[in-house]
Amino acid sequence: MKKFNFRFTKLTKIFICLGLALAAGAAIVNTYMLVTNGISSAANPTIKIIQYAAMYFAAALLTVVLISLLVSSYYAVNDKKLITCFGIIKTKYDIEKIESVLLDRNTKKLSVFFSESHFIVIVVKEEWYEDFVAELLKVKPDIEFSINSKENTPDDETKKK
Repeated sequence: MKKFNFRFTKLTKIFICLGLALAAGAAIVNTYMLVTNGISSAANPTIKIIQYAAMYFAAALLTVVLISLLVSSYYAVNDKKLITCFGIIKTKYDIEKIESVLLDRNTKKLSVFFSESHFIVIVVKEEWYEDFVAELLKVKPDIEFSINSKENTPDDETKKK
């Protein structure tokens, strides 16, 4: 099974790091509130215990989800399935249902079209597009592969002048 790692944009990586910082900040603030106020300041200590536990749980859940995005986001091709894994979310597609693959050079996107009239966009490094398609074609050689290339338009010619 060949794996192709998901390519995150810089902005997405920044948001993931901000989310991790937010989770750490929430845990620190929660710990500070627990140490300074404790549970004795509440009229009903059970509510405070639930509040602190929920805040720790939310911080831990956010941390697990964001770290799993960074560590375990990939596309994999095996002998029967195309697997997309985005953190803790994993989806499997039958390669037999793939009809075509389109590489659009204008938008720099690789799209996989299925027989059920739906498609997915593959987000990997551009250098891996050909390797990814080659892995799909090893399993099912009759997949139609097409490339939309960049075309010169009248606007392009005026920009050159």
